[in-house]
Amino acid sequence: MAKLVKEESDTGRLHIESPLMGESLVSKEFLKRTEAVDTFRMHPDINVIKIGGQSIIDRGRTAILPILDVLIQAKEKYKILLMTGGGTRARHVYSIGVDLGMPTGVLSKLGDKVSWQNAEMLSVLLSKHGGVKIGHGDNLEQLTMFCRQGYLPITYGIPPYGFFEHPAEIGSIPPHRTDCGAFLLAENIGARSLIFLKDEKGLFDRDPKKVEASKRDGLKFFGRISAKELLELDLDDLIVERPILTFLQRAKCLKELQIIDALHHPEHILAALEGKHVGTIIYKEE
Repeated sequence: MAKLVKEESDTGRLHIESPLMGESLVSKEFLKRTEAVDTFRMHPDINVIKIGGQSIIDRGRTAILPILDVLIQAKEKYKILLMTGGGTRARHVYSIGVDLGMPTGVLSKLGDKVSWQNAEMLSVLLSKHGGVKIGHGDNLEQLTMFCRQGYLPITYGIPPYGFFEHPAEIGSIPPHRTDCGAFLLAENIGARSLIFLKDEKGLFDRDPKKVEASKRDGLKFFGRISAKELLELDLDDLIVERPILTFLQRAKCLKELQIIDALHHPEHILAALEGKHVGTIIYKEE
């Protein structure tokens, strides 16, 4: 606990005495002592639902409208924050940017525009049902208020790294895209749950889209698996962005995330909100 102390001189000036005074903020031993006993959760009743750009939104009305019907039904019982992915158009701009030699931070700024456009479209489609697009600013502190008043807040998934994006470990594509943005926001508001809407049953050891239909029986499906185990498996491809696995291992509030097939089974959204095990659950190994 910080406290005010008076300087031992005739100046009368006050100083703030705290455990951080004079400490190195990169010392591992010291940082261990800063672990919070109980992390404050800003919005513990909010369910963050991230809708895939390429897997859902890019497919148009046949994919989107049945999912929105379920979300309209769900918001009457559950507090929801809807977040949007980028999809094919983001991949297109990344391709052009890579070809031009753009640095990772610039690619991050280019990609966020598509996620923003998708949030705009969904807010229009849901406007008569209380859909409202919000930004990454002060509105996030008002999420519970929006939900209590019958709104369904929608924001774009790309995290606001921009020029401050981390250099990619492999290649040039920004490592923290819309899946990461959804996770970081859910963790930092202390959300009740984090659900990813995709076009596959969940996580497999390989991308089913890249496997011939006749050979898909050989795929291994993960119904429940820890982030630590997934990191150790080091699979070539994942259904969510790879940094999420490290985030989950370090999370203070989120204990798990869920990946469901909302394209073929929109009703799984309600099941996941009810706490049922559909799709894949990736959990933090304590």
